[in-house]
Amino acid sequence: MSQVNEYRQHRFVRPAGATELLLVRHGESEPARPDEPFPMVDGQGDPALHPEGHEQALRVAERLQGEDIAAIYVTTLRRTVQTAAPLAERLGLPLIVEPDLREVHLGEWEGGSFRKHVADGHPLALRMRAEQRWDVIPGAEPADVFAARIRDAVDRLAARHRDQCIAIFSHGAAIGQVLAHASGSRPFVFAGSDNGAISHLVVAEERWVIRCYNDAGHLRPAFSTTSEPLT
Repeated sequence: MSQVNEYRQHRFVRPAGATELLLVRHGESEPARPDEPFPMVDGQGDPALHPEGHEQALRVAERLQGEDIAAIYVTTLRRTVQTAAPLAERLGLPLIVEPDLREVHLGEWEGGSFRKHVADGHPLALRMRAEQRWDVIPGAEPADVFAARIRDAVDRLAARHRDQCIAIFSHGAAIGQVLAHASGSRPFVFAGSDNGAISHLVVAEERWVIRCYNDAGHLRPAFSTTSEPLT
C-alpha cells in the first residue's frame, strides 16, 4: 500500500529573528473640560487615567501576565505609564520610555479641545475624517512626519528584540498608524481601538504581519467601551 502524503494546517509560528509586539491602547483617561485644560508635556495634553481606566489597566495585566514578555514600553504621556504599571509590577519588569510612540501632536487642538471639536462636529474635524489627515488641524503634526516617526520606532524596537515578545502601551492614533503601515491601508482604518484593547503585530524585517486588532475580550462584560480616534 503506497504512502499518502498529507499537508496539515498549522498554527502561526513566529519566524526566526522576528519580534512580536503587543500594542495596548491606554485605559480611559480623564474627561476633557473646557474650563480645565489638561496639563501639558512637551506641548501635548497629558491627562491622568479615569477610575475606569485604572480598572482597565488591571484587566490588561490579568490578560497579559502569562505571556513571555521581554520588555514593556510606554510613551512620555502618563496615561500609558499608569496603564502599564500593573503589568510591570506582576512581571517584575521596568517601564522603558519610547518617546517616538507618543500620540500624534494636535497643534491648536491640544489640551482637551480636540474632544470638544469632534463632539461638536467642527468643520475641520469633519474634514480630518474625510481626508484621513490629522494635520488639517492648525499646527498639528504633518502626516508624513507622524508616519515616519512611528515606523522608525517600530523598526528600532523590533531590531532590539529579535526572537522576543514586547508589550507597547501607546495611543489610538499611534497604534492605528502602525497597523495602517503594516496593512497598506488608508491612515484612519485602524484609528479607533478601544481603551485597554490589545493588537498583535509580528515584525520580521520588512514583513509586518497583523495577527489581531482591538482584542477587548478581557474588558467585557464589565465595560461598554466607546471608541475615539485618539487620546
